[in-house]
Amino acid sequence: MLNVHQQTILRLLIASHGMSRTAIAEKMKLSKAAISTLIKEMLHAGLLEESIPESNGQGRPSVLLKMRADSAYFLGASLTGEDVHLVLIDMHGRVLASTKMALNLDPAALAHTIAVAIPPLLAQKQLSPDQLIGLGVTLSGFVDENQAVCVQSALLGWRDVPLAALLHEQTGLEISLENDAKALAVSEKIFGVAKKARNFTLITHGDGIGSAHFFQGQLHRGAHGGAGEIAHCTIEPGGRPCRCGKRGCLDTLASLTALRESMRDKALPCRDVAELEALAMKGNSAAIAILHQAGHALGLSIANIIQMNDPEMIVIAHQPNAFDGLLKTVVMQAIDSHVLPAIIGKTPISSIVIHQESWARAAASVAAYRFIVQLPD
Repeated sequence: MLNVHQQTILRLLIASHGMSRTAIAEKMKLSKAAISTLIKEMLHAGLLEESIPESNGQGRPSVLLKMRADSAYFLGASLTGEDVHLVLIDMHGRVLASTKMALNLDPAALAHTIAVAIPPLLAQKQLSPDQLIGLGVTLSGFVDENQAVCVQSALLGWRDVPLAALLHEQTGLEISLENDAKALAVSEKIFGVAKKARNFTLITHGDGIGSAHFFQGQLHRGAHGGAGEIAHCTIEPGGRPCRCGKRGCLDTLASLTALRESMRDKALPCRDVAELEALAMKGNSAAIAILHQAGHALGLSIANIIQMNDPEMIVIAHQPNAFDGLLKTVVMQAIDSHVLPAIIGKTPISSIVIHQESWARAAASVAAYRFIVQLPD
């Protein structure tokens, strides 16, 4: 088990491309002797490696410390689609092997199916089970504060399912469940575009909309694990009925599901957002109105987050070809229109494209995050 100082060292190294002992000591306000002792233990444990950068001609370069890619391995299982996607990642977040299987909605049967798939996955990279640290699982739904129980998932039809216990019984691994948006935020924090950000929000834009927040370098889960449920914030009081039982939720206005429903309602010859954008480019008023409504709703929601939390950055994770053109333009305009003039343009907006494997990698990242920073009980 890593102590608090060693966890801090790992966090510093994750957010950098390598640091010297001197730089780490300065960041942590500890003596070089104390840092050297901590690092010696971590080198001996195989967590870190040393590298010497190329000389710049200005004296002897400092030895940089980096995390070893093979210091630990993690599994991630995504339950967000029609199939279960299972991946193996290393300590640098690289996907080393992957497989998929049919999604069985019976929790006990699903746990068995995942457990059976693990040995062949490890065999692809000639790894032994004792090199695995943990298994993360991501799903669309509400996960309890201990990351052990799926409290509710409309997609899976589950309520109060102790999936972590079922998987631990089958695999013997430490299991961490997580909501899909929170898992993706963790992935971007330790391996992606938000590595250097301590305060940021990630928005997922797909068939549903999700969000997750990092405050002071820590994932904010809320008192009961439900922080970030942006999809069910009321944007249009009395609007379309939502699957949650309310009306006028953001999901009913700006999700891909909502956009497809609007296309059908207007009898537009479109199957997806890319075709809707193409129709809008030709001047179709109905297509333009649909994209404006969705973009304004999403932009307004993001503006409220910026106004309340003042994050260092916003990350929008979207499907391929589903956040371009007019939709993105309207979102950006709505953000600027609904924040105070003094902070317009001060919050960088970054976008990333996600695929089905992205969710499984995100799930594995949750297991890695738990190992690195030890999520609070």
